[in-house]
Amino acid sequence: LNSRWDPHGVKGLVDDIRQHYRVDDSRLYLTGISMGGFGTWETLVEYPKVFAAAVPICGGPGIGVLKFDQIRTLPIWAFHGEADQVVPVELSKMAVTWMKKVGGNLRFTSYPGVGHDSWTQTYENQAMWDWLFAQRKAP
Repeated sequence: LNSRWDPHGVKGLVDDIRQHYRVDDSRLYLTGISMGGFGTWETLVEYPKVFAAAVPICGGPGIGVLKFDQIRTLPIWAFHGEADQVVPVELSKMAVTWMKKVGGNLRFTSYPGVGHDSWTQTYENQAMWDWLFAQRKAP
């Protein structure tokens, strides 16, 4: 099976939820782990004006870095384990480098000695949730 995240599918799901439920459009957040971390980056660069903030975990931006200028003001907090044997931490560090080049609004936390499961620490981190829910998209 050769599959990957489809940013258009993610956007379609968000649109469907917005159509059928009461949603505060200024507080739409995106997060994903591993392949979903890659999908988070891809979706952000394809739909830079949809989300208020994002938390990609142990993913990487791929060629999406070429479009980072359009997400430079979007609050993003990326996380990655330094000892990840599945998705090298260098991919998240590449995002940091490219976001710095465009003056981006990126925070990055790496966990020394942590492998691929960097999401458990991240999702148990109340400071991350406080930061995420404090973000709002301008109308």
